[in-house]
Amino acid sequence: MTLADIPDEEYEVWPDNWPAFRLFEAMSTQWRTGMGGASGLDYNALPPVASMLGIKRRELSEAFHDVRVMEAEALLVMSESK
Repeated sequence: MTLADIPDEEYEVWPDNWPAFRLFEAMSTQWRTGMGGASGLDYNALPPVASMLGIKRRELSEAFHDVRVMEAEALLVMSESK
């Protein structure tokens, strides 16, 4: 996937989802990959990345479910492009 593959569209992110969105976007280099492609995010990187973004532990617990939903959808999109 290249930058050219990303549609030039704008989407609104609800304020309640903003921490999870920021965290998911910052984790974009933390995909676990193998011969079959991406298998998921490296959750070991979540706490330090969240900390660097200023996301508190309580917010990380709240955002984790949303990050997993975005991860699952991203894996579906990546598998469709194979």
